[in-house]
Amino acid sequence: MTTGPGRTDTRAVDELAALVRPAVRGIAGRLPEIVAVVAVLVTVLAAFAVAGAALDDRAIAANPAVAEAEVLRGSSFSRTLVRFTVANGEAVVPEHGVFYPRGLQEGERVAVEYDVTKPDLVRVAGRSALDGTVPLLLDVLGTWAVLGPLAVWLRRRRAGP
Repeated sequence: MTTGPGRTDTRAVDELAALVRPAVRGIAGRLPEIVAVVAVLVTVLAAFAVAGAALDDRAIAANPAVAEAEVLRGSSFSRTLVRFTVANGEAVVPEHGVFYPRGLQEGERVAVEYDVTKPDLVRVAGRSALDGTVPLLLDVLGTWAVLGPLAVWLRRRRAGP
């Protein structure tokens, strides 16, 4: 909108700012709590990840079988693909990859343990949920090391001198 040569009508911008300003103030006023909630959320998600891994390990331990697997191309940071043959001769490539893949390289052959009733549940032999616990614990500690002091600082800053 222009009201003359080179002049812009700022009413629309002012109205938008007036509409958004209370929400921004509300968020800024609660920033220490928001930071703390993010840290708690990271902690809870890590706990769920460990619990899920322990449940998967329990399922594998209840109906165990061992096979030799090949680490496949197409692996990424979030999953490591393997192919192995189950007792009936069927080749299996679990969609979500193998659990606890740290250190595996494409083309490598590795022993895996899997659940005979659900061969998609597969882990590197000899590894367990405990192997994934240490990195998650370090992530949680790092999160709290950064966000904990930040939340305290924001709270003190909000309280004033």
